[in-house]
This record gives sequence, structure tokens and C-alpha cells, in this order.
Amino acid sequence: MTGSLAPAPPPAAVDGTGSAYGGLVTRIVAFALDAAIIDAVVVLVGVVCALALSLFNLPNDVQKLAVAAGGVAAVIWSVSYFTFFWSTTGQTPGNRVMSIEVRGAHGERLSVRRAFVRVLLLPLSVIPLGAGLWLILVDRRRRALHDQLARTVVVYVAKAPRERAPLRPRGAKPGGLPPSGGARERRPVYAPPEAAQPASTSLPPSSATRRPNRISAG
Repeated sequence: MTGSLAPAPPPAAVDGTGSAYGGLVTRIVAFALDAAIIDAVVVLVGVVCALALSLFNLPNDVQKLAVAAGGVAAVIWSVSYFTFFWSTTGQTPGNRVMSIEVRGAHGERLSVRRAFVRVLLLPLSVIPLGAGLWLILVDRRRRALHDQLARTVVVYVAKAPRERAPLRPRGAKPGGLPPSGGARERRPVYAPPEAAQPASTSLPPSSATRRPNRISAG
């Protein structure tokens, strides 16, 4: 007997967002950051390749072929970029900045195949004047068209608070153990030996003083 997967319970809302699912503006900003990274890499590689090819006198047909190959490489790079991050951590660099993560409909991590399909479905939400993205505003789980087709959701990720390092007590050296009790370490004080007193040569007085006997005249 086969059983269907039960729908996952909705995640709790993240403080400051009012919802557990990523909104339209947040996702657009994250995508813009990722697009800037992708374009920067493409431009950098393109300039390096163009400078390298300029050293040779290549025919026009070869130059056109090189440009076409560069365009195909740029598309492969873009698809690989999103597929890699969505199938490993669920967060692209842009998603990480905006604290959102891509997951499956039941909260599971995406496989490589599923992440690849989501990338291929992404243009369906963008090409018709962004009509597929406007579904985020009306869908209960804020899913765009490509999210519904790929069975994925975009959720907020709460940032873990940073732990502050304990203050180092005064008098403690860096990397060393602090003094016990947090108090300043007391150094032993050198005490000079007492000066030797000279021995007394006088005899101690007797406990009773003897008077001389007087002889009276008889």
C-alpha cells in the first residue's frame, strides 16, 4: 500500500517579516544581487579572453564563433550558478544576504535535478511581463509560477545571534589563563631577614637582692 506525503506544517513566521515565506521585494533584491555577481564574472572573463584573442590575427568567422561560444558559456555559467547553490545550501549569495532559502514543498533540500528544473522554469515567471511573479502577492505560500511548477517554496531564515566573547580580566595576558577569582594576581613580596641582635654580656639580675650583714658593736 502506498501512501501520499502529508503536507508539511507551515513554518513559523520570522520576527520582523510577519510571514515565514519570502516576499516579492525580498526575492527581487536577492535575484538582482545574484545577477550582479553573474554579470561581473562574465564581463571579467570576457575582457580577459578578448585581450588574449587580440594578440592573434584571427579571421572574422573565427571571431564570430568565439563570441557565440562565449554566449553559450555565459548561459551555462548562469544555470550552473543557481543549480549549485539551490541543491547544496538552498541559498545563493543574494539569498543569504536577504536571509531567504529555497526548499521543497515539504521542507526538504532540493536535488540537483530539481534545482536544474527550477532554473529552466524561471523564465516562465519573468517573460510575460513578470506575470508569474505577481502570483507571490496572492498565493498563500507566496509562490511564483515556477515555484508552483517545481513544487518549491522560498522561506525566511532566522539569523542566529552572535555570541560575544567574554571580557578578559585585568592583568590577564592574551592567550593565558586568567587569575583565579578574577582578581589581580599578587606577586610574592621579598622580606629581608631580620638583623642579628648582639648577644648581651651582662648577667641577668637575680630575683632577690641580697643585703650585706651589718656587724653591730657589742
